[in-house]
Amino acid sequence: MKVLGVKVNNHRKCFEVKVSRGLLDFPYACLSVAPTASNPVASAHVDDELGREGFTYCLKNGHEDTVHVDHVLFYNRDPAYLKKQLLFELTAEARQCLKRSKLSKREVIRRLGTSASQLYRLLDPTNYRKSVDQMLALLTVLGRAVELSFSDQEPAA
Repeated sequence: MKVLGVKVNNHRKCFEVKVSRGLLDFPYACLSVAPTASNPVASAHVDDELGREGFTYCLKNGHEDTVHVDHVLFYNRDPAYLKKQLLFELTAEARQCLKRSKLSKREVIRRLGTSASQLYRLLDPTNYRKSVDQMLALLTVLGRAVELSFSDQEPAA
């Protein structure tokens, strides 16, 4: 996701990051190079060197740092971002299970009732067009149980 713009809001102690889904806040408390009252944020700009997938800010004393859009999306609990993270984790687990499995890829394909190209799409960590239920089916075929748990969310810091 691209960052379309970023504004400094020293009054609220946060950056206002504009992305295609709207305006997201990112508080100074989440920064690794944090501003202080005597050393506030002087400027911020979308970073072209990151392919516009982040922004760089500069403090009054000249120190600067960069924030990737993924940090902003994680802090704001963006549902699309969290789904991508879940798919990535399921894919990583499926790839490990397939390596350890005594099943051949042909047998996995047969048990899933799918094609070889579909199996390779499921195992591709950069493919986010797959569904969670497809990944659960693959993990089940590979003999891996997936448990779902719920907990109260703490605000990200």
